[in-house]
Amino acid sequence: MGRQLLRAGRFRAVGVLSNRFDAHGREAAARPVGLWTESINPPSALRESSVRRFALPLLAGLAVATLLAGCTSTPAATSSTPVAGGKLVYASGDAEPTCLDPHVGGNYPQALVATQYLESLVSKDTDGEVIPWLATEWKVSDHALSWTFTLKPGVTFTDGTPFDAAAVAANVAHIQNPATGSSTGYLALQKVAKVEALDAQTARFDLSEPDSALLDSLSQPWLAMESPTAIARPQADNCVSPVGTGPFLVTQWNRQQSIILTRNDNYSSPPADAGHTGPAYLDEIDWTFLPDSTSRYAALQTSTVDMIDNVQPDILSQAASNSSVVAIDAPRPGASNRIELNSSKAPFDDAKVREAFIRSADVDSAVKSLFFGTATRSYSALSSVEKDGISEPDLFTYDQAAAATLLDEAGWTGRDADGYRTKDGKTLELAFPVSTNQSIPAEQSLFEQLQATAKQVGFKVDLAPLDLSSWYAALGSNSYDLVSAPYTKVGPDVLRILFDSSGTVPAPSGYFANHSQVKDPALDALLTRATETTDAAEAATLYAQAQKIVLEGFYILPLYDQQNHYLLRSAVHGVRAMPTVSTPTLYDAWVQR
Repeated sequence: MGRQLLRAGRFRAVGVLSNRFDAHGREAAARPVGLWTESINPPSALRESSVRRFALPLLAGLAVATLLAGCTSTPAATSSTPVAGGKLVYASGDAEPTCLDPHVGGNYPQALVATQYLESLVSKDTDGEVIPWLATEWKVSDHALSWTFTLKPGVTFTDGTPFDAAAVAANVAHIQNPATGSSTGYLALQKVAKVEALDAQTARFDLSEPDSALLDSLSQPWLAMESPTAIARPQADNCVSPVGTGPFLVTQWNRQQSIILTRNDNYSSPPADAGHTGPAYLDEIDWTFLPDSTSRYAALQTSTVDMIDNVQPDILSQAASNSSVVAIDAPRPGASNRIELNSSKAPFDDAKVREAFIRSADVDSAVKSLFFGTATRSYSALSSVEKDGISEPDLFTYDQAAAATLLDEAGWTGRDADGYRTKDGKTLELAFPVSTNQSIPAEQSLFEQLQATAKQVGFKVDLAPLDLSSWYAALGSNSYDLVSAPYTKVGPDVLRILFDSSGTVPAPSGYFANHSQVKDPALDALLTRATETTDAAEAATLYAQAQKIVLEGFYILPLYDQQNHYLLRSAVHGVRAMPTVSTPTLYDAWVQR
């Protein structure tokens, strides 16, 4: 039997028959498909217009089961009763967090593990609709300047502190406090002026401006609820053992080795789309750190670990024929993986030079040769799971002759002894710091291929592999011309964070998100209006206009979707990717003995 594949979004499988299930678990007709290519620009999913939109896919989340060709039996997950007890060993290839509190900073490695012990006010379903979690209902005022949330009664944090409206207010204050050093959460709550506890079970968010993205923001793990008692401790203490309402709690952190999570036996607050109620099935999760991709897969094959993340394209290709391994594929929402061009200084303060670099980049060939069919080229600023994304492939056609002409027109007509372009005695040189923590090996190889094609038209691209802290320092000192910086956020409001002029100002953590350093009043106005309107169609039009400014200004070079690939032993059941930011939830997980 071929490898079992659990899919979310638009991923397909190569050269095999796929039994596709709809969102309700009904089996659709089998059809031949290709290997997990997330169709960011499928002709059938796009409207015929100059601005082509993505059809609404299943959001990256509750995975849809697909069996590969050759299967002769029903997978155990559909015929077995969940078994309580036991331990699951999870091996992560992502960077180990420096703090387990996702309010602090707010990166993806934090979100991965925090999903197991923290919970949000709301969640999302596979259709992208907001659903209840710690809040049971909500309403917005007529002027859209206040949101009132009714909270689930009887919920307590694992330290015994009640979850109530005062706790919600304390969490928002914690995220907004500059001393916390929040980035992702802080930027998402910029329009929240205050939170008032109307009574124990009712919290009102008062806004400085309307914010149609508020519910999307509150669904994310970087804004999850923590015990007010715990966050009042010194930050160093809370970073080691944050306290939530979730199905597991942090009991031990052995740095550079593992985080031990144990079951919360008093758990009572699963999201509306969970597979069961009451405590989790597992007694314990051992969240281990195993940086080497080959070693992680070997550990999975020998059952040393039960589940791995950050699976590389070559490993995914190997796993396709392994019947004892199940894959979960979940593209992230928000922005596509992209290279951002720093327009705040020469040479990319000239739009012709930006376009020349983009025309010099043979991204298509690099993606095809390096990703083993696990990724498809993007021509959008947004992930393919974002229904308001537009795709503009004609803007990103590989054309070295056009690139050369553009550089001539921009005055870069000289050549040095190595063939690089020169102007006024200066070489056309680009600093490209690369985070080895965030860019997978295949992506780093892609950058090397783009370096080579750019050289052919006269760009000297200086790739500098850096650890995460050095990479942040390079960005903070504006010592870059090109950068690839993944950013995950639910909904198209990510465009405001990445491209509004305000995004050039660092958050309290020191991080700023507008790396292309676009400062365009017209773009700012569109993004502001899009977040203020309560009309979805109007917002979609405004976001489309904003994206056209970004894409036609050649501020970014889209590459492919941000992708989460998980592999687990076939004896492990009930794992799914959250429909919010595609982190795995192990609440419903159980291990067949």
